[in-house]
Amino acid sequence: MKKAVFFILLLFCINGLFANMSQDTTLLTLYKLMDHKDIYMTEKEERISEMKKMFKTPNITSEQSYDINLKLYNEYKTYISDSAIHYARENTKIADKLQHPVWTKESRLDLVSLYIVAGMYIEAVDILKAINKKDLPDWLLVKYYDCNKQLYNYYSSNNPYTRIYIEKSRLYRDSLLNVLDKNTNHYKIVYAEKLYDEKRLNEAEQILLKLLNQTKEDTHEKAVLAYALANIYKKEGNIGLEKHYYAVSAICDIKNAIKENASMQALASVLYEIGDVDKAYVCIKSSMKDAMFCNARLRTYEVSQIFPIIDSAYQENTNRQKTELQLFLILVSILSVFLIIAIIYVYRQMKRVARIRKKLYQTNLKLKDLNSDLQSTINQLNDVNRELSTVNVELSEANQIKEAYIGHFLDLCSTYIDKLAKYQNTLNKKAVEKKLDELYKMLKSNDMINNELKELYENFDNIFLHLYPNFVEELNSLLQKEERFVLKPNELLNVELRIFALIRLGITDSSRIANFLHYSANTIYSYRTRVRNKAAVPREEFENLVMKIGAIKKN
Repeated sequence: MKKAVFFILLLFCINGLFANMSQDTTLLTLYKLMDHKDIYMTEKEERISEMKKMFKTPNITSEQSYDINLKLYNEYKTYISDSAIHYARENTKIADKLQHPVWTKESRLDLVSLYIVAGMYIEAVDILKAINKKDLPDWLLVKYYDCNKQLYNYYSSNNPYTRIYIEKSRLYRDSLLNVLDKNTNHYKIVYAEKLYDEKRLNEAEQILLKLLNQTKEDTHEKAVLAYALANIYKKEGNIGLEKHYYAVSAICDIKNAIKENASMQALASVLYEIGDVDKAYVCIKSSMKDAMFCNARLRTYEVSQIFPIIDSAYQENTNRQKTELQLFLILVSILSVFLIIAIIYVYRQMKRVARIRKKLYQTNLKLKDLNSDLQSTINQLNDVNRELSTVNVELSEANQIKEAYIGHFLDLCSTYIDKLAKYQNTLNKKAVEKKLDELYKMLKSNDMINNELKELYENFDNIFLHLYPNFVEELNSLLQKEERFVLKPNELLNVELRIFALIRLGITDSSRIANFLHYSANTIYSYRTRVRNKAAVPREEFENLVMKIGAIKKN
């Protein structure tokens, strides 16, 4: 019985040790990432720059401009709020010009969400009052209720009517829960927030942990989930997990170049409370830079409330360390004198022993060198064997693919050469027989070109569908049911499917696709936009999801 109790206690100790190691590793990862923020910002700027180039597309339509503005708004909204506001306003102008009421409401609700972050509450309220929620489709009603919830939640901070505004925020949250699909992560996150306010912390924790475990990549949603979990552990008084999940949230924010964030500020407060003033100062300084860069007024205000406190503690700590360092240097100087005397004495003693040990040392050194050389040779041979094994596997796979497709390529080349030879013989025969009218008619006809193009597309369709046999079904699964492609009898791919087949192969430039399919670049862009508008998934993610369809079938 005593042994069983001992093993159980030992198991708990080991689990606690591994949990602490995991938390420390997370914090170390965060501190390293804070020194490399520029890398992720550069990636974001490059992505934004590529989107802006789309404005230079010839004969771009207002609808296409709206789509580009929407993408830029999504990139900027947690990065630079002023730029996001600009593109949302541009979309408002386009929607008004096109007299498109749904787009008008969508762009204005986008503005509201930005005005809230920027602290422009009056402007946000004016827009929300002008919107009749009865005219909104369900997906915009979600945005409408979410904006109201966030507005009153933000506005309740440092306000004499805090309780009233918090109650309003919660009422809008209940309305939001009524229109959200209960199977979506959005619903579960909002519902967990409701459970948190009702002090049902265990239920909220279980929901958030399950969602977090399902999120494999460091996305913005993971940052939100981790931040919500940290708040729960803060309320429970579990400082270790609170600090860990704030750090997880901050890591995701850095990797996604999100400047409108709260996790870094919250982490700074926790570190300050536990006495880690140096790290708290680094975190609060980083949080202040992010808030000012994004021009998020509320975040800047929140950080400014705690920054002087941490800064004062940091300066006091620095001054104390300087004083301690001076005392330490004096002590080290005194000890150095005694150390020099001791070194001289030891040196004399060692000199006596050195002669005897020198030969033994040289002999051992030679043996170590021989052993080291032998071990190094063995390691090199093992490495070479492993590399050869890997290369053999890769060569085997590559040879299988080559055997399958090089033969097909050679057959095509041979066929085209035979066709050209026959066509040349026919022309020569007509010329020799002086059948000039028929010769002129053959030269003027486009039938051969059209037939060859048709055969080229058939070959392309066959080869592509061999590589991605389920392409049509998987692409259709990304579209609304009533908008899915239905192919004609004996038709492998139509024009729209062929465009997205080329995109799946990595050819995303509209001009290159147009050259291959013999259409104008504007026509290709229109096809792409039209299909994106039929998507059952978010439009800005549609082509990225197309790029992930299927896998090459190895023969």
